[in-house]
Amino acid sequence: MEEEELDCPNSSSEKRYFPESLDSSDGDQEGILACEDLELNPFDGLPYSSRYYKLLKEREALPIWKEKYSFMENLLQNQIVIVSGDADCGRSSQVPQWCAEYCLSIHYQHGGVVCTQVHRQTAVQLALRVADEMDVNIGHEVGYVIPFENCCTSETILRYCTDDMLQREMMSNPFLGSYGVIILDDTHERSIATDVLLGLLKDVLLARPELKLIINSSPLLISKLSSYYGNVPLIEVKTKRPVEVVHLSGAPVGSLESVLRLLFEIHQSGEKGDVVVFLACEQDIEKVYEIVCQEGSNLNPDLGELVVVPLYPKEKCALFKPNDETEQRCQVHQRRVILTTSSGESLIWSNTIKFVIDVGMERKKVYNPRIRATSLILQPISQSQAEIRKQILGSSSSGKLFCLYSEEFASKDMRPLKVAEMQEANLTSMVLFMKRVDIAGLGHCDFMNRPAPESLMQALEDLDYLAALDNDGNLSEFGIIMSEFPLDPQLSKSILASCEFDCVDEMLTIAAMVTAPSCFSHLPRGTEEAALTCWKTFLHPEGDHFTLINIYKAYQDTTLSSTSEHCVEKWCQDHFLNCSALRMADVIRAELLEIIKRIELPYAEPAFGSQENILNIKKALLSGYFMQTARDVDGSGNYLMLTHKQVAQLHPLSGYSITKTTPEWVLFHEFSISDNNYITITSETSPELFMQLAPQYYFSNLPPSESKEILQQVMDRLSPISPMETEQQVCEKCPETTEPRCTLQ
Repeated sequence: MEEEELDCPNSSSEKRYFPESLDSSDGDQEGILACEDLELNPFDGLPYSSRYYKLLKEREALPIWKEKYSFMENLLQNQIVIVSGDADCGRSSQVPQWCAEYCLSIHYQHGGVVCTQVHRQTAVQLALRVADEMDVNIGHEVGYVIPFENCCTSETILRYCTDDMLQREMMSNPFLGSYGVIILDDTHERSIATDVLLGLLKDVLLARPELKLIINSSPLLISKLSSYYGNVPLIEVKTKRPVEVVHLSGAPVGSLESVLRLLFEIHQSGEKGDVVVFLACEQDIEKVYEIVCQEGSNLNPDLGELVVVPLYPKEKCALFKPNDETEQRCQVHQRRVILTTSSGESLIWSNTIKFVIDVGMERKKVYNPRIRATSLILQPISQSQAEIRKQILGSSSSGKLFCLYSEEFASKDMRPLKVAEMQEANLTSMVLFMKRVDIAGLGHCDFMNRPAPESLMQALEDLDYLAALDNDGNLSEFGIIMSEFPLDPQLSKSILASCEFDCVDEMLTIAAMVTAPSCFSHLPRGTEEAALTCWKTFLHPEGDHFTLINIYKAYQDTTLSSTSEHCVEKWCQDHFLNCSALRMADVIRAELLEIIKRIELPYAEPAFGSQENILNIKKALLSGYFMQTARDVDGSGNYLMLTHKQVAQLHPLSGYSITKTTPEWVLFHEFSISDNNYITITSETSPELFMQLAPQYYFSNLPPSESKEILQQVMDRLSPISPMETEQQVCEKCPETTEPRCTLQ
């Protein structure tokens, strides 16, 4: 965008939107009046549309609007501003627009505006909404950046992005010099990327006094944020909420029977309004969905149709945001029931919600660094999560919140705040990132909540095993290249190893398929047998990783031969496959291929199907996943992990489970401890391959076991192989460079 084109609109914008202290224009009065008469948009120089004025009235009705003057004054005079407000007060859409106006007023001297979101869905929807409100084009003046999708140009003024994407941007642009204002939204979600940004930006703000940081949060986290950042201005947005809260203490906590009974009572009462049900886990969503769909046909048709909408937050689903026409139609003929779990709160944008049912429990993934496994733990939600669920009811009209737990349970068993993700997650990727930015002098990070030392030590140990660290504990050349991929470090290592073993094409497909949501559809009751029959056609005898290649290739062939997108969707439906997940895998694979080309790694032509290629794929996989190897100890499918004494079974959807075969040695993608300890996405391997590719010192550190004795016998038979041979050979194939490490982007 040329500055000359903005001179006249700038003046108009400052007169209309900014307090007098913000007016930095020096144009003559006649020019200003002419621009005001034309009602030009200061961001693109074009006249405003009629829709702009319609949306402006809606914006002015938001609770946050009356705080605009106070916010702009504080933004001018301070480097950091904290904004406290409920989810529907308008902070996520209005604050970024006001910051864009500020950047416009100083002619973008220090850059544009970036606003982070925890969920990719909200980043996209907010960008679309804000572009509409600002009367500009999406992808031009306003855009979004989410994993594997960039809808921005070099001229984008305001961009929404997921917090992990801004974090990754710091690898190539450590001080974020292209931004004049950074907004961290929904900090109360406590995601790893947001917590890391909160810490790193302290140093960035010291290095760039002109940079502004805005922190948006729900009221419950404000005291912790204030003590973390010191004495900084706070803008509090008050919202009056006529919500009736009913605690149903008689029911067992998390009881699905209580949920269903209450849901049908609400429907039969005849009171209008949609219902949101917060359940503990995705399995509960499936159970309730099935029962409500079955029972719905037996209900009184005069009450209207009961439409069930499952919302899976972890599967990158669309937001629940009906358009105006749909809302008007549904108020008369339908009642929608949205079934979701924790993290689904921010995905529901609708004024038609009048009832919320909250079971007060969640099934969370908690990582155990000692055994390198994730446990699924059923536990109470936090008081802050309960409060956010109450906010979904909005302030337009009265609503009811049904809590399927007692007030005593809420006060005694629920934590006040949500636990920070970095205290419960695998930190290997985070530590790899921190090691990368340490090259630029930002390695010290003052976290709001320190991660457990045991988790940090396990992450460092894993990176050392993967050859990502040198003898001094800094990133090796190999580690720098690994950090270029937006993947789990083990998967990045497998891709780099595939360069040596001439199977990059196949490895990229595997990486894309395991990174995207599951390609298998949720199965309604009664369709299991038909689905298994379809899936059997894709099975590969060598394992699930190879089956995923078969599925992707079949999807790709169908896409190329189909005349329309509808044909592809029908093919997926007929084969009980998730079409959106396969589309996502296609996008991810294309992005990974771009990275391979950009850093000039060797890329062999695909040769899938040959025995040599199958062996090479197994070698590449094992190069990254040697820490995730297990052995069937009794011939009946009880797999004992090499690193600890946990026993697991093959997942029911594994090809081996379907064909009832149990290979002795397998490598797996994930291990979850729950009611059933399952290893997922497994492929057969051998002790000979393990001893060739696993680092010698990793083998030495394995605890004593029968499996280790077998491996020792194999090692005695094999000729000595250098444990670092694989890494050295791959690095030899990588392009030589005389540039400093930190310039490899």
